[in-house]
Amino acid sequence: MNSTVTSADGTTIAYTATGDGPAVIIVDGALCHRSFGPSGGVAEQLASEYTVYTYDRRGRGESGDADAYSPQREVEDIAALIRAAGGQARVVGFSSGGALALLAAAANIGVTKVACYEVPYVTQDWHRELAVKYTADLHQALDEGRLEDMPALFMTLVGMPAEQLGGMRQSPMWPMFTAVAKTLTYDNAALGYPAGGAVPTGLIATIAVPLLAMDGGASPDILRDPAGIIAGAGPDAERITLPEQTHEVSAEVVAPVLAKFFA
Repeated sequence: MNSTVTSADGTTIAYTATGDGPAVIIVDGALCHRSFGPSGGVAEQLASEYTVYTYDRRGRGESGDADAYSPQREVEDIAALIRAAGGQARVVGFSSGGALALLAAAANIGVTKVACYEVPYVTQDWHRELAVKYTADLHQALDEGRLEDMPALFMTLVGMPAEQLGGMRQSPMWPMFTAVAKTLTYDNAALGYPAGGAVPTGLIATIAVPLLAMDGGASPDILRDPAGIIAGAGPDAERITLPEQTHEVSAEVVAPVLAKFFA
């Protein structure tokens, strides 16, 4: 079922509900939406046990946007989806979407369990300096109207080689990235990158519902380390490492772990 909800600031959020059972909401990471990213595959795997809500985050796909942004607006978007789901939902966020899932769980909006996979918070000094510079470069590109450069800055940040990036710029997919480029600043705000991007342990300590922090065994330490800190900060939290998985986690691997945790 495809439908929409209206968020607190009047923004329209487009979503798809798949399956039957308790509600699960999937929050995508940077550049992703219903038509591109992990949420569709995970929803398909979970649909036999849950009603899974995938949605286009504001500024992406078929959802609207507003002039002013703060992570709280995206928490309100999730709250609107939870109301549509009946008032309670389990929530899982991938990558930067995990930061929004944690914010939602701390906001007392009906999240009953929360999971996140490799939220790219900052745990090392060199990464902190890189995150602050990346944020400044990203906003400068936005202010100058260089939307086509914003995905390139992001892909450079996550380690894509220059020669591969050059080929990506020529691919048919690049206009799709450019179309949602502005929302890279939204992910940065959710992760706290302008202030250095540290794991918000104080906020996580207020999450009263069960929390699962996941990471992939084949990912680099800068993506794996936050999971341990998140699990250590939550009052009812655990960490699971998925063997041989990277940041692009397999739906077939992560879905059974989520299904068990959400049961």
